Amino acid sequence: MKAIALTRYLPIDDPESLVDVDLPDPTPDRHDLLVRVEAVSVNPVDTKLRAPKAQVESEPRVLGFDAAGTVVAVGADVTGFKPGDAVYYAGDVTRPGSNAQLQRVDARIVGRKPATLDFAQAAALPLTTITAWELLFQRMPFDSESGGAGQTLLIIAGAGGVGSIAIQLARRAGFTVIATASRPQTVAWCRELGAHHVVDHRQPLAPQLAALGFTTVDAAINLADTDRYWQVLGELLAPQGHLGLIVEPTGTLRIGDPYKAKCIGIHWEMMFARPRFRTADMAEQGAILDRVADLIDAGELRTTLTETLTPIDAANLREAHRRLESGTTIGKLALSGW
Repeated sequence: MKAIALTRYLPIDDPESLVDVDLPDPTPDRHDLLVRVEAVSVNPVDTKLRAPKAQVESEPRVLGFDAAGTVVAVGADVTGFKPGDAVYYAGDVTRPGSNAQLQRVDARIVGRKPATLDFAQAAALPLTTITAWELLFQRMPFDSESGGAGQTLLIIAGAGGVGSIAIQLARRAGFTVIATASRPQTVAWCRELGAHHVVDHRQPLAPQLAALGFTTVDAAINLADTDRYWQVLGELLAPQGHLGLIVEPTGTLRIGDPYKAKCIGIHWEMMFARPRFRTADMAEQGAILDRVADLIDAGELRTTLTETLTPIDAANLREAHRRLESGTTIGKLALSGW
């Protein structure tokens, strides 16, 4: 099968950073699906894993997580899927990735592809959707249907991949959604997705929120820079509020006051945790994707795809990584077709 892989960890401008290779076709284990990958999308984790370092791989390493495709074969213990089914999923950090024509993936973390989306539109969703859903509705104590009623939610980095779906999920759950963005295009994108208000993260947040009538917020999710916003979010959050985080801090953070004084809940989300540690509830990720597919097909949510590159090859994947590393992408970027 065709695949895109690396053996050395190089800057993305180096043509050897990601290369086209031919690899043996994988065989599904008992809990696996074998999927013919039709489209993939890129996420910050892809660029972080590929980033320059001295390590060298003895065999080609295939990266990539988000994918949509067609089931080719099913393992002996798989139920609920059959060859020919269209699926989407976010994969497992401990297994070979989605940047290949064929991928084996545990069926428990796979969902039915939304019928109203093409493969590229669907591939843009799984990792960010699972991240946002788990963070808001499973790590933080909010119900997915109406848990935000009467609550304000501040989303740091609203125009990114996770922010783009989090805005929609939070708006649907009843939150008053305040997103951060700094460019006219990203401000417009956040409003288009349903943010009630947009503030500039390059400027002090408290005065902008006060001008909108908010002296505090009930909850916040920081999707960008844990260190930078740690103190200000502790000051902005209301007593007994909640903070959701996905980015590991680079330095030491004080977890006492104002967090302790206000009894603020601190909630970490890592969407790879369930498949990585084979948790008893890892099938919850497949259930989340099925639920989101229903909501998309009902017109209650939309894809966050903004651009598709064709075909899936090393040159286009390097370009996608380059754009993501620039920090100027909006929503999600996908690759489609081999």
